[in-house]
Amino acid sequence: MSSTLPRRTYLYFTAQSINLTTAVMSVTMAATVGAALAPASTWSTVPYGFQFLCMMLATYPVSRLMSRIGRKRAFMLGSIPLAVSGISGYLAVQEQHFATLVISHSALGIYIAFANFNRFAATDNLAQQLKPKALSLVVAGGVIAAVVGPALTEWLRDVDGYPLFALCYAALLGLAAVSLLVAACLPGDGARASLVQVERPAGATAAPLGPVLAVAMAVAALGYGVMNLLMIQASLHMEHMREDFADVRLAIQWHVVAMFAPSFFTGAIIHQIGIRATICAGLGLLIGCAAMNLGSHSYAMMTLSLIALGLGWNLTYVGGGALLAQALQNSPSAMQMQGKNDLAIALFATVGAFSPSLLLGTLGWDATNAICMALCMVLLLAAGYVLRGPEPGRAAAVQVRRRGTS
Repeated sequence: MSSTLPRRTYLYFTAQSINLTTAVMSVTMAATVGAALAPASTWSTVPYGFQFLCMMLATYPVSRLMSRIGRKRAFMLGSIPLAVSGISGYLAVQEQHFATLVISHSALGIYIAFANFNRFAATDNLAQQLKPKALSLVVAGGVIAAVVGPALTEWLRDVDGYPLFALCYAALLGLAAVSLLVAACLPGDGARASLVQVERPAGATAAPLGPVLAVAMAVAALGYGVMNLLMIQASLHMEHMREDFADVRLAIQWHVVAMFAPSFFTGAIIHQIGIRATICAGLGLLIGCAAMNLGSHSYAMMTLSLIALGLGWNLTYVGGGALLAQALQNSPSAMQMQGKNDLAIALFATVGAFSPSLLLGTLGWDATNAICMALCMVLLLAAGYVLRGPEPGRAAAVQVRRRGTS
């Protein structure tokens, strides 16, 4: 059996790079443009909020659509709302129209709901030992986005003859064209392409779907929610500490690098130590992040905690996705369960995005970290209990290595 990833994996890597580039650009633009166009300052984050809301509402219907028409056609359709976002965003800035800006970010959220399935599509019909490697490579597209997104925004933000940020939104139309081209290059698949049976290793048994799926979803969703919450609240807390904006931005940049750069070798980590150990390590890093925040409020310690937060997110996000892909092997409801998984992630990410200022103002920095630590500890215990025992895919790989050396 080949140990090389197929060509389509790199197409999904490219597609995910485009997806995350649009997400990084929206983070940079949304609040600033919203504040400029909103009828009142309290409405400035409404467009970004609608982006998350529409992503959450579209996620499960998109998964059902994919199960009916196949990945390729669905991804091609997904480029349409990205184009709509670019056109409407440009018009909103050009005409100074707030409602049109809300439409732009809502359409962007729908596109992201489609594109977030790149990581699962990359694992379709792969052997068990290749799934974590493919998934982690696709998530590594965030490294490209971390460079390209801010660069595009900076280059196009202020161009003579155009309002501020108008060309940044217009750039989304170009990214939509590239996204459509990448999707068109994907191999054809039928509506049931993901249901092709893959032979299981001799002696391997299917993992029980109930508790394993619950842990996979909980790990990825809680990891995303905690990451969003503590990342945003950390920036607010550092501003309250009178840290310079350049220093705050540098700390967040290190955090983003820690989120995505490990994805180039997270698959190898999973192959070496297993999914269970990877997930537990990710939750341990999230707990460590909260502990560092509770132990010290210095800028240096907060920067280290943000790096730990990014690493913890990566291991829980990729590890949870790999566990889900393993548990859904040969399942006829794979795409629907992937949709439910991403719906849970979107829900927790939305809560994590909207609650930082509220929690900081009511409970405070220390209490927020204590809550995050407690939640991660409970999930760590649950994951350790549910995932106890040998992992089928890892046990089979060990047997193969033993045969090779005998």
